[in-house]
Parts: sequence; C-alpha cells; structure tokens
Amino acid sequence: MRTTVGIIGGGPAGLLLARLLHRAGIDCVVLESRDRTYVERRQRAGILEQGTVDVLRECGAGGRLDREGLPHQGIELRFEGRGHRVDFPSATGGKSVMVYAQTEIVKDLIALQLEEPGGPPLLFEAEALAIEKPDSAAPVIRFRHEGREQTLSCDYVAGCDGFHGIARRAIPADRVRAFEHTYPYSWLGVLADVAPSCEELIYARHQRGFALHSMRSPRVSRLYLQVPGGTDPDDWTHERIWDELSARFAVDGDWTLERGPITATSVTPMRSFVQEPMRHGRLFLAGDAAHIVPPTGAKGLNLAVADVITLARALIHQETGSPELLDGYSRTCLRRVWQAERFSYFMTDTLHRRPDESPFEDRERIARLERIASSPTASAELAENYVGLPLS
Repeated sequence: MRTTVGIIGGGPAGLLLARLLHRAGIDCVVLESRDRTYVERRQRAGILEQGTVDVLRECGAGGRLDREGLPHQGIELRFEGRGHRVDFPSATGGKSVMVYAQTEIVKDLIALQLEEPGGPPLLFEAEALAIEKPDSAAPVIRFRHEGREQTLSCDYVAGCDGFHGIARRAIPADRVRAFEHTYPYSWLGVLADVAPSCEELIYARHQRGFALHSMRSPRVSRLYLQVPGGTDPDDWTHERIWDELSARFAVDGDWTLERGPITATSVTPMRSFVQEPMRHGRLFLAGDAAHIVPPTGAKGLNLAVADVITLARALIHQETGSPELLDGYSRTCLRRVWQAERFSYFMTDTLHRRPDESPFEDRERIARLERIASSPTASAELAENYVGLPLS
C-alpha cells in the first residue's frame, strides 16, 4: 500500500487527523489494532475545551455533539464545607467547555470516515509491527491485517497509538529525553445510571481525599474517588462507594448526592509523562504517544487534539512548499504540553491529599483554594487554563 500520511492509531487523535487531512486533499491511511466495537466502547475523557469543540464543528463532526453535548459555563470547587463557583465566560471572554464523551467523538469520526464517499481507508484489526526508516524520505509501516503481514509506504508517519504503541519506541533511545512523575494515589471511577446531582462539575478536596462529580448525559453520572495506589475496585461495595462520595461532597446547606445503580467501576493510576522531542525524521508523535497528564485538569484528549491540529496545519503547509511549520512541530506542541502539565499538576496536587501530607501542607493547599475563591485574578488563571490555552 502507498499513501502520503500513514496514521497509526484509530482513537480520537488519529481519526481527527485523518479527517483534517482528507478535507485538505491529502491522502492518508489509518491503522487501528483493535476491532471497531472495542474502539467505540473505550471509556475515556469527557470534557472538551473550546478549541476542541470548534475544530470538531469545523470538520463536520459537530452535529451530534451540538445536539447531545452538555455545555458547561464553569466548575465548582468544594473545600472546608463550602462551595465556590468559577465562571468561565466572564474570565475568558466568553469561552466554555462541553461534556461529551470521547467514545461518542470516536463513533462520530468513524462514521464520517467510513460513510463519506472517497474517505481515507480505515483498517481495523491492523496491528502495526514496526516503523522502518523513519528518518528517511520514504518511511514504511509494517503491519498485520487479515492474517498476513503487509507494508504501508508513506511520506510521513503519525504515531497516534498511545503510550504502549510502537511509534514512541521507534525513536532511538539516545535521541529521547523522558520526564515522568508518579502520584501516590489513584482514582476509583464509577459510572452510574442516575441523573447528575449537579449542573456543573464539582471538584472536592476533603480530609478523606479528593472526589469529582462529572456526568456523561442527563441520565448518567460519572464520579471519582481518590484511593490508594494498587486499589482493587472489587474491594469497594456499591454502598461503600456512595457513602464515601456523600461524605467527601458534603457541604453546608441543602445539597444531596443522588444514588443509583452503578454499572461500571475501574481504577486509574495517576501519572505525568512527557517524551521529547515529538518528532524523529518523518515520524511525528501525537497524544498519549508523547505525553500523559493526570485527568484532574481534563487535558489528555484536548492535548491530543491540539497536537493533530498543529500537525495537520504543518503537513498542509508542507504540501504547498513551506516546511517551516513541520520543522517546528515538536517545539510548538511542547510549549502547550508543558503548560498543560503544569496546570494538571497544580490541580492534582492542590485537590488531593498525599499519604504523607503534613498539617502545614494541608493548610497551604487550602490557602491555594481560598486564593482562587477570593481573587478574580487567580480564578481567571484557572478558568483560562481549563477552557484551553491558544494553540500558538
């Protein structure tokens, strides 16, 4: 097979890149190792920055998003038995975020790619095995599909295959710097068939640990509890989960956490990771293949989208004879990546309790939240980062 851009990974990053390139008239092929059913059921992020919403609309993938997505104009911070709302539009010139699950974005992009006449090939159960000659003018992706090994020759390779994919490891170790931080706690995530107990997300810092109240739809709640690393979700009964969530969300005044059937639980370790550079020859990394953030700041999916927007623009300029954007791809992305890492670390460190946290550290973190609640400047700083920093 032969194409201009070989895309490894059929998640939101790879699919959106394919969509942007196709609309610009650039050929591409997407290789996804899993089957379509698996890809469309993967539970991941659900908070979309303003820029992510804008690009989905612009590329024709905003129809169901606008019908079913839940616009949010702010978030609530809870601490010391009090709640404080951070208003996004007033602090950011009218920007907001949208609650719309990553699984739904993937469904929308797959449908567009497969149903639109002349859309780029999307191969499911196509396992990428190796990237050969990534630093040459003619890289090749070896992959297995329908029981036989094949090759995809291309001008460029986009590695959108996540932390455990082959793209990240195709860059020689002596040309890579990795930065990593592991947090001493995890999240117990819960999906529940019950209407959300709030209109906007609640981030709660409590003496017993962090809790987050999110949602997937007007009828499905998504909730999280800080738990020790290595926790087995089976050790938590549904009654225990609801009791703990109620305790951590408790606030002075009339507010009740509604309970309902829990349909899924999982435990997510918390870590930060960045690999530099994000380019090697004609191999470009995007999304989790290059960086991971803890989910507290709602940045993972949005960073991946920013990467592929930057890459698509660069490839389009390259096709018109200007290599400047492509040469600067890694630098451009990493500036935004490190700002997102900084914000995610701040949110995570501020809202969680470490196992070895001293009374001084506890009070210092409460002081951070008090500052946000009392200072329009501090509140605006949080809001600007949450809705998404500019791409450039």
